[in-house]
Amino acid sequence: MLLVKTPAGHLALKDRHGMLTSRQRSAFILFDGKRTLAQVLSATAAMGIAVDDVRAMVGQGLLALPDGTVPDLSNAAAYGLPAAGEGAAGLVANSGPSPTERYKAAYPIATEITASLGLRGFRLNLAVEGAQSFEDLVELAPKIRELVGDEKYRRLDRALFG
Repeated sequence: MLLVKTPAGHLALKDRHGMLTSRQRSAFILFDGKRTLAQVLSATAAMGIAVDDVRAMVGQGLLALPDGTVPDLSNAAAYGLPAAGEGAAGLVANSGPSPTERYKAAYPIATEITASLGLRGFRLNLAVEGAQSFEDLVELAPKIRELVGDEKYRRLDRALFG
């Protein structure tokens, strides 16, 4: 199941509304219409993101299906996801590298990409160099993608999200 940010979701992300916790924000950024719900939960399971967090984001009107309708997440098992309150333990085992390992792999790629931008990417390069965690890099990833395009961003995407 693909989920995308609604206009209200984009506004909440841009304005950093208090509707999202910092860990929910890290997961929220990953809902780009390209990653499935299971992929996002898998990538963020180590941070404690579960189906209940996604339900909360949908309930707040921040996420929807690509056609704009509200998804029915009441039957999580139908999507191969843990039931409400179960967490994402089953997804953690299959999630691959830990967030720390992903950070260590992605950081040099992100600095290389942003350093190659020269003055145009100076501020972003400083932000990347100041990133101290996987979550920090995930938050910067959309800005990097916007500046360099999908082709150059692909390596960083693989390092961050597998």
